[in-house]
Amino acid sequence: MKKTNSQDLLSRRPLATRNKAWAHILAAKLSLWNISPNQISILSMVGAAVALIGFFISRPSSQDSLLIIAIVGIQFRLLCNMMDGMVAIEYKKKSAVGDLYNEVPDRIADALIILGAGLYCRNYDVAMTLTGINIFLAVLTAYIRTLGASLGQGHQYLGPMAKQHRMALLTAGAALELVFHVHAVYGALWIMFAGLLVTNYRRLHHLANTLKAKV
Repeated sequence: MKKTNSQDLLSRRPLATRNKAWAHILAAKLSLWNISPNQISILSMVGAAVALIGFFISRPSSQDSLLIIAIVGIQFRLLCNMMDGMVAIEYKKKSAVGDLYNEVPDRIADALIILGAGLYCRNYDVAMTLTGINIFLAVLTAYIRTLGASLGQGHQYLGPMAKQHRMALLTAGAALELVFHVHAVYGALWIMFAGLLVTNYRRLHHLANTLKAKV
């Protein structure tokens, strides 16, 4: 077991939900059951795979009620993302390879969920091309963040399309499609594209400015 320190706390993504009583109760239970943060990180990919399946088996305007599966999968992925960090830091269960498990499953989960949204919209114009670009840009946001940390500038979680924003957008898109039978998931992919462009620019710009300020 690797000892945690104040740097671990500073490098975490700020989440208001982390301060909720139920979150601490659940994290305590997971720790008591000896479920490791790395195992929780793996489970996040399972949630993402469920979301992909939910999107894939749905059909716009005919079987879009199955989008509830995608919504549940996305939310389970996000829950795992929060729990792995809480169990690792609050309950001192961070391992030597914890950072790898924290980052790699996240990238895979992002790709699976965005791919699922694209497959749901596969009959729309340029949907799969847009999906591929969004997956690339989502990975790029994480690369810039970790690059900044490797250069001694810390993790910067600038939006407007950071991970939690992407998942909230796709959840909202799926919910709107489910209730109102509109083209909300396809619209969400376009909003994600625009937001990711802005996010990558902001992160690169912020990193460049902080590096210049130290010269």
